[in-house]
Amino acid sequence: METISIQINNPKAKQLLKDLAKLDLITIKPQVTLQSLLEKLRVNSNEVPTLDEITAEVEQVRKERYAKKS
Repeated sequence: METISIQINNPKAKQLLKDLAKLDLITIKPQVTLQSLLEKLRVNSNEVPTLDEITAEVEQVRKERYAKKS
């Protein structure tokens, strides 16, 4: 099995891909975005961090990582 990314320039090509999927020749998977990943993780969590809390955590990790390199 091989995975590739395709940019569709013509709407007819999208229909061709859908037809190939109906024939079970290919599988079309939605692209994972940060927003969809966060929503998936938040479903199972009692406490939902805000975007500011996430940003602060990322900045802290970056600061620690860069301090080790110096």
